[in-house]
Amino acid sequence: MKPNIILIMTDQQRADLRKSCGYPLDTMPFLDSWAKGGADFRMAYTANPTCMPARVSMFTGRYSGSHRVRTNHNEADAYYTQDLLDLLRKHGYRTALCGKNHSHRKPEDFDFFECNGHQGNEEGEDKTPDEISFGKWLNYLQHMESHKPSPGRVELQHPYRNVSSALRFIDGTARGTPFFIWLSIAEPHSPYQVPDPYFNMFEPNSLPALTTGTQHLSFKGPRFEWLRHRWEDVLAGDIDQRILRVRSNYHGMLRLIDDQFKRLIQGLESRNLTDDTLVVFLSDHGDFVGEYGLIRKGGNLAELLIRIPMIWRGPGITPQGEINSACVNIVDLLPTICDLLQINSPLGCQGRSILPLLQNRDIPPGEFDVAYCENGFSGLYWDEKDNFTPLEEGAMGKDPIFFDCLNTWTQCGQVRMVRKGDYKLQMDMMGTGYLYNLSEDPLELNNLWNEPSYLQIKTYMLELLSREMLRQCDSLPYPRRRYRVKLHPMGYWDQTYNCGDTGVSQAPEL
Repeated sequence: MKPNIILIMTDQQRADLRKSCGYPLDTMPFLDSWAKGGADFRMAYTANPTCMPARVSMFTGRYSGSHRVRTNHNEADAYYTQDLLDLLRKHGYRTALCGKNHSHRKPEDFDFFECNGHQGNEEGEDKTPDEISFGKWLNYLQHMESHKPSPGRVELQHPYRNVSSALRFIDGTARGTPFFIWLSIAEPHSPYQVPDPYFNMFEPNSLPALTTGTQHLSFKGPRFEWLRHRWEDVLAGDIDQRILRVRSNYHGMLRLIDDQFKRLIQGLESRNLTDDTLVVFLSDHGDFVGEYGLIRKGGNLAELLIRIPMIWRGPGITPQGEINSACVNIVDLLPTICDLLQINSPLGCQGRSILPLLQNRDIPPGEFDVAYCENGFSGLYWDEKDNFTPLEEGAMGKDPIFFDCLNTWTQCGQVRMVRKGDYKLQMDMMGTGYLYNLSEDPLELNNLWNEPSYLQIKTYMLELLSREMLRQCDSLPYPRRRYRVKLHPMGYWDQTYNCGDTGVSQAPEL
């Protein structure tokens, strides 16, 4: 029997702000408890710390350099053979989108959809007077933070409505018909807002002290400094007080999401669907949440932006709790589900099946030792010398006050990252590099790139980066006529694999 599948994706959720991850505050108690009965990956990464590229990567199993959606505005350019939605519908699944889309798929591609963005409802959901009023208030915030509790009751909040949509879809699906739900929660992304009782659940002055501040920006490079200057331009002199309220609201949003996730799981239990349903909880990318004097995103491939929560639980998954050593990626979701359903991954898929990890089985040595991530839409860097401003570009406004941290300046160029064990290396197309020992320097303040004593480690990490970039070069289109592409059925790079051992055809279907 095919399992039901629910993907709960939050938007811009930091991986480390949970008590089970060592954080002092208990922001998501239910998720922490629920994760103990599944597989909770602590070294999970996004493919690109940008909403749409990450979401397309999740659906296609391909990195942004290959699927070509390298910004939040390139959905029409998605390049792939088949994605997760195609495969599940082909194999008899009824599909639903409940929440934020922001992918290459249209809501109409799903059998059921009730959508919202960050600033109100979108296609597929009737608008009550209260919902219309709430949407107008969200638009008024212009992706900034609210300094008072959000109007209306918890039931107006998108996470609540998203879960209600999912349960409504389940109740409308015939028992025995497998279903797939993309429950895509737009929070804790900006606008940073939350109602009572969550608004002061984590009071601003009671929050743990930040580890970094503006005094560390020069260690992080010009893009970080540029972001801070633009925030100062927009928010004038009260930026630090506003960041404090952002942090408080963000923590409250995490608890709100946790309560609604609990409501979803309880809904499955009351419908006797727990044993039949695979649930995956993850995010598309992270948020600075005040570190370095910044909020949101846009600063290259900082750990706070690229490491994500990823938890699997359900049929076929061995309860293990924390998995601390394996580096997994959002691109691995598609091939893993294919493996679980015993169907072939689509041609061009770059992810690998993590099913052996989920089942605590042996894997080829070194297969999940390295993390890799991409960012940038190519070209040169834009800087202050260019006769072009964020106001002209549309990234900034004074009336109303707003700032889009993803823009020409923060997304130009090309940046790549590789991590193995304690060490992480990042390099851009100009050869500018950063090398960090994350065990000693988790906030990435001490760049070891030019330290003579780390030359051997730097060389090794550069070799790893070169290898990963070559491995993630797009294999599409495959060669025609006589040539054969040798593909491991689980996406592994195990050179001892013999195609003849399994009978898997080496010839691509064109």
